[in-house]
Amino acid sequence: MYNVNRFMLIKNYNQIATNPRRRQLIKLIEVGIMAVLPMNVMPKVIQFDKKNKVLKINNKRFKLGRGRIFVIGGGKAAGEMARVLEKIMGADNIYAGMVNCIEQDYGTKKIKVYKANHPIPDKRGLKGVKRILELKKKFMIDKNDLIVCLISGGGSALLPYPRHGITLTDKQKVTKLLLESGAEIYEINIIRKHLSAIKGGQLAEYFAPTQIISVIISDVVGNDLETIASGPTVADRSMWMDVYGIMKKYGLLNRLPKRVVKLLNEGIDDKIPETPKKLTNVHNYIIADNSLALKAIADKAKKLGLKPYVVTDKLTGETGQAARKIARHIRDGKYMGQVIILGGETTIRLSTNSGKGGRNQHFGAESLRALENYSKPWALLSLATDGADFLRGIGGVMVDNNCLDRIREDKIDIEAYIKKFESYGLFKKIGKSLIEMEKSGTNVGDVMIYLLD
Repeated sequence: MYNVNRFMLIKNYNQIATNPRRRQLIKLIEVGIMAVLPMNVMPKVIQFDKKNKVLKINNKRFKLGRGRIFVIGGGKAAGEMARVLEKIMGADNIYAGMVNCIEQDYGTKKIKVYKANHPIPDKRGLKGVKRILELKKKFMIDKNDLIVCLISGGGSALLPYPRHGITLTDKQKVTKLLLESGAEIYEINIIRKHLSAIKGGQLAEYFAPTQIISVIISDVVGNDLETIASGPTVADRSMWMDVYGIMKKYGLLNRLPKRVVKLLNEGIDDKIPETPKKLTNVHNYIIADNSLALKAIADKAKKLGLKPYVVTDKLTGETGQAARKIARHIRDGKYMGQVIILGGETTIRLSTNSGKGGRNQHFGAESLRALENYSKPWALLSLATDGADFLRGIGGVMVDNNCLDRIREDKIDIEAYIKKFESYGLFKKIGKSLIEMEKSGTNVGDVMIYLLD
């Protein structure tokens, strides 16, 4: 079960915390992650008056009367959010609930947590969604009741429910094609919404007229509600023609499963419904995001006597290009600080027969190469806040000028590793770089912290 009492998230601390700079970076990132954990953010925005049966979120009151409270949702943080919600409200005040998450055992009493797969959806996720939808008929949920929907990043894959006419296998194939194409997350989620029967506001539409309160932890740059978990409770502005344009842009039209092609053509010809463009039964609340983590890191840096400089919480673009750009600005002295802080989500555009790694590992590899001639001591920590940088058990990477010394001594061809997208292999070779982590229980995208001498 998720251990809510531990603070040290990094399992191999003793192996990678080899100098003061590295130890300070670990202190900073852990404070950042702690700031966006459900157990720390949810009690600040959610209160429940048990006597009067009033749920208050961000000071907005929802009075239940004789109605019941149900809980649904999904995402990498959904299990921990469910545990915290039960603690805030009291499990006895929740009638029933089901959420999909990447882990299962959170000790919840009324809210069942189903284990599902990410980033490729699986049958377990589909089974969980079916159980969520069955709640409506099983308990005769009506307009007097209230549904709390717990949403976080990863919900797009963890809440699979293919639209009529296609299969889960079709969705798995399309998801894999999109992840390998280098498409931006908002583009991927536009397609996911139209291939789904619950995304793009369709989940809220299904439970209407019951009021839904969506409590959201955002992993999306800019906090676009339509993109977070593909917006199951958010009206969708995208159209079938947008799906066609994205498929064409990345050369995927001729690689799609036949049933998906048929569905796409039917959508374009107005033979099947669009996603809902207006919803009247939903209140969406973002309670944590990347900027909250970056602020906590900057505040901690000040307490450590360091000067922080927050560059952006909206870092996007191709991973290698982003790493090289930041490195160039560091070399040119653009950032006025010792602790340079960034957040967001970049995109790797993989080649055929690509190797093993993740966004943050690739960012670290590109940064090593780009800072090769930087004369001052430096260190970089690049981490996925959910604790999984594409590879299970690897949260990201820690690199510094000492890694460059090792590369030179052992004559490691860093260029070859980068070209093959084999960042994991590179850091296994260098040693003392890969960050081993448990799942954190939250997900607000990636965080990069540079510590300069």
